[in-house]
Amino acid sequence: MSERIYGQARVDGITVILYLILVICGFLSIYSSSHGSESFSFNLSTQYGKQIIWITASIVLGTVLFLIDVRFFEVFSYGIFGFWMILLFLVIFLGREVNGARSWFAIGSFRLQPAEFAKFGVALALSRYVSDIDTDMKSRRYQIITALIIILPIALIVLQGDAGSGLVFLSFIMVLYREGLSGSILIIGLVSIAVSVLTIAFGFIPIAAGLVVLGGIISAFVYTNIKVFRWLWIILAGCILFSKGVDFAFVNVLQEHQQKRIQVMLGIIEDPQGLGYNVNQSKIAIGSGGFWGKGYLQGTQTKGDFVPEQHTDFIFTSVGEEFGWIGSTTVIVLFVLLFFRISFLAERQRSKFSRVYAYCVLSILFFHFLINIAMTINLAPVIGIPLPFFSYGGSSLISFTVLLFLLLRLDANRENELDSLSY
Repeated sequence: MSERIYGQARVDGITVILYLILVICGFLSIYSSSHGSESFSFNLSTQYGKQIIWITASIVLGTVLFLIDVRFFEVFSYGIFGFWMILLFLVIFLGREVNGARSWFAIGSFRLQPAEFAKFGVALALSRYVSDIDTDMKSRRYQIITALIIILPIALIVLQGDAGSGLVFLSFIMVLYREGLSGSILIIGLVSIAVSVLTIAFGFIPIAAGLVVLGGIISAFVYTNIKVFRWLWIILAGCILFSKGVDFAFVNVLQEHQQKRIQVMLGIIEDPQGLGYNVNQSKIAIGSGGFWGKGYLQGTQTKGDFVPEQHTDFIFTSVGEEFGWIGSTTVIVLFVLLFFRISFLAERQRSKFSRVYAYCVLSILFFHFLINIAMTINLAPVIGIPLPFFSYGGSSLISFTVLLFLLLRLDANRENELDSLSY
């Protein structure tokens, strides 16, 4: 059976099984990348030992969620959101700097990254707001408010010097399309991405000049239609202003190492021994695995510690080297199955709050999965975000587990849910 009884609730067993498989595979990868072929021991000072603690804590916290009334998360969604926004603000001044970003609270050996848990707060706040009975995603007012819910954590995280973690929150925009957001916003987003990439690659002046020339050419064909002519130049002017903003932000907001990472990814500069070293070694490790892989604990790149951050951001390289194309594809298929299952759970929810929350979980997990794997093979810039349930670290594993298990809690209670808040 795909569901198991938990008290009076029915927990989706398929999702739980997929979660456990991914967590176990992640632990084995962490053990391989951080411990090599030495004999196993429960030494909690090692990375794999600490991961055992995080896995246990995650499962315990996830289970505790089933003891809490689901209405608690709806009623206090804004309060939970506000709590994590306050911590995001405080960490700017009180946090410990790690890898150029002040994103961590540190008490002794214990560290907490509020940005990871802020995803949970944003998911709840967005679900609550979008599920309100009067919310209409075609209304400019509601679009602005939902944008503020998403942009606030991004701004606070960027101020911490961790632009990569901030970008993750943009994935929440995809949730809004299921709830009626106009596709024109998506088109604007795609155009913005294109202008951003071109501006970084060629600079503001060439892009502005190119847009003006393009406008002149198109104007020659549409000048008789005043309305089209006017909108053409409004759009082009907007693109030029946006390009200038991108140029300013790239030079003045992003740190130098972040600029170079993007430039390396776009092929603007080559730095195989510097910032491009991680990706170059990652590609070597994954490629060396071939079709079948070298075997568990037999990866020379992994054992030699040639790939920096292999137990965290580049954990997928150990899978590629030791288990080859077969292992990498299997991991990807497991994630895809999880995504399809979450989508299935989302569509069978009886309350809008639960449905929106489910798609929030799907968007976050999918964005992390897509960007993390893409950056290991140089299809995306190295922005330092973990692979869900795989990468080493307590904050990320606990936050992903809480996100997923709350969805399971909401799904288990779907027969008692109403399509609107009853308080």
